[in-house]
Amino acid sequence: MASSASVDDNIESNPLLQDFDFPPFDVVEAKHVRPGIRALLKKLESDLDELEKTVEPSWPKLVEPLEKIVDRLTVVWGIVNHLKAVKDTAELRAAVEEVQPEEVKFQLRVGQSKPIYNAFKAIQESPDWKSLSEARKRIVETQIKEAVLNGVSLEDDKREQFNKIEQELERLSHKFSENVLDATKKFEKLITDKKEIEGLPATSLGLAAQTAVSKGHENATAENGPWMITLDAPCLFAVMQHARNRALREEVYRANITRASSGDLDNTPIINQILKLRMEKARLLNYNNYAEVSMATKMATVDKAEELLEKLRSASWNAAVQDIEDLKSYSKSQGALEADNLSHWDINFWSERLRESKYNINEEELRPYFSLSKVMDGLFKLAKTLFGIDIEPADGLAPVWNKDVRFYCVKDSSGSPIAYFYFDPYSRPSEKREGAWMDEVVSRSRVMSRNGTPPRLPIAHMVCNQTPPFGDKPSLMTFHEVETVFHEFGHALQHMLTKQDEGLVAGIRGIEWDAVELPSQFMENWCYHRDTLMSIAKHYETGESLPEEVYLKLLAARTFRAGSLSLRQLRFASVDLELHTKYIPDGSESVFDVDQRVSRKTQVIPPLPEDRFLCGFNHIFAGGYAAGYYSYKWAEVLSADAFSAFEDVGLDNTKAVKETGHKFRETILALGGGKAPSEVFVEFRGREPSPEALLRHNGLLPVAA
Repeated sequence: MASSASVDDNIESNPLLQDFDFPPFDVVEAKHVRPGIRALLKKLESDLDELEKTVEPSWPKLVEPLEKIVDRLTVVWGIVNHLKAVKDTAELRAAVEEVQPEEVKFQLRVGQSKPIYNAFKAIQESPDWKSLSEARKRIVETQIKEAVLNGVSLEDDKREQFNKIEQELERLSHKFSENVLDATKKFEKLITDKKEIEGLPATSLGLAAQTAVSKGHENATAENGPWMITLDAPCLFAVMQHARNRALREEVYRANITRASSGDLDNTPIINQILKLRMEKARLLNYNNYAEVSMATKMATVDKAEELLEKLRSASWNAAVQDIEDLKSYSKSQGALEADNLSHWDINFWSERLRESKYNINEEELRPYFSLSKVMDGLFKLAKTLFGIDIEPADGLAPVWNKDVRFYCVKDSSGSPIAYFYFDPYSRPSEKREGAWMDEVVSRSRVMSRNGTPPRLPIAHMVCNQTPPFGDKPSLMTFHEVETVFHEFGHALQHMLTKQDEGLVAGIRGIEWDAVELPSQFMENWCYHRDTLMSIAKHYETGESLPEEVYLKLLAARTFRAGSLSLRQLRFASVDLELHTKYIPDGSESVFDVDQRVSRKTQVIPPLPEDRFLCGFNHIFAGGYAAGYYSYKWAEVLSADAFSAFEDVGLDNTKAVKETGHKFRETILALGGGKAPSEVFVEFRGREPSPEALLRHNGLLPVAA
């Protein structure tokens, strides 16, 4: 044992501490995390001591050394957290949990450094302030604001209390997401009788059989089973939309809305503790509630966010009521016994049937037209048209964490590399967290360039959870999965096409959270653009294009149930704001009472009394969306309005589309956090944003009689 332990302690060979262009994802293991992170923190501690001793209110003596410290930690800690999200193991989890408090402690030390804070204040108050570039001013202002929110101005005992709260919040949010992952994994239902899963499409049967094989039923086939039903997204959606077996839909629905709400995976006490600590943190910083802390670094204010949500809610309500009436009468016409008493597990099923009958579109029949490789080709072609970039496969250039991960190089019109990204497309329920996300690996930076070379180039991750290839079939996507890829790619573009050389505000860094969804939601609009869609929708076996009438139906179906889908997002956003503004922990109302109360205004069919969806609400309890879920709607207003600039010049006018795309690239994608998003938007659009385009796209504008 001793010999292998000494190898692990050998810091020189620890991959996390090597000098690399691309992270060594293929060799980092759980055993490297403790020694690697501890050695790194020790080194950064001494760098920070040195900075505090020698700091002066100037760029070379303050911002550059600070960026080097922050960047090194961001990159290395990013590698570890990324692996935890895509290749989770008990060992990795334990290692991260152990060093996490040390990492948070160091972050707090940087954030609360008085010498650094005072130096930034001195820059702001100096006579040179006026001559600083806009990006540098933003860095100074952001650093001062962040320091205050990090507790720099607190007196000793209050600061100690603040730091305890931050440590505990980090620990709780990790525990929350682990419970969700484990509770999702825990639900398994083996089905041996084909009648019980009637209605499930072939791809879903294939996936369920594949899951059964991985659980030890080695003879499982799509045709004869057995089939393993799980709460993993591709399986969950398939059951809710297609299973004719109402009892199965109910069982899966109930399992999903009560995930992580009982036994040793119960997130209820964690939620209460998180809300209590956030409230304490807000009070320490002299805010009335946590939402005000959250909004201090966003475009919106609590009032403005609530105002937008109410505006969208009232525009969506009548349409959503009509949606339910339509489902009742349609299911009745089909002889459904439940027609007069539709429940939550009936809505998606009957919506899907109504959509098929109304537009004659079946999501499953569309799948063969959306093979992953064709979708990516079309997406890259669109990026070339709009932004003048070329995207080329660069597999083998950088190490990857799974054989299915692809690596790409982004080049400008002269053929020079300007960025790179990883793409991890498929669902791996045993080790990969659900959902889809984009994250930075490294950001563009002048300071972090190698010995006087041009700025370091940005690298991004794009992670999805779609249906993997099955047998000799490639990964065939639902239209929703296509939209998801476009969405995440929009985030990646903003990270990769930045022209900002100041690392602290390059790419997505330093962009207000409620503006950061603008490019991602903007890209989704192109999925409904005829030429774009036709370029990706080719049948994987015959190569034939999606029939024109199907495209027209997809377009018509875009506003199908728009009222209901809008209200669903508004429920999440409203309950999030309510919990972070008015909720009193340990008061007369539980968090679930709050959800029920909010849902009466945002759901036509109120949730079940036992609904515990909050226990799985990673976004606000384990992600960055606390008192910020409204950002999706806020940014949707911006993105729809930005897309309407292309509609205004005519989507068929290639020359005008290219010109507008160039302008979008030079403003929204290029400026990063170096300029306030409201100003960037006006620079692109020529005016303030308006919610009209969003309501129009969703078919929710009141039509003049």
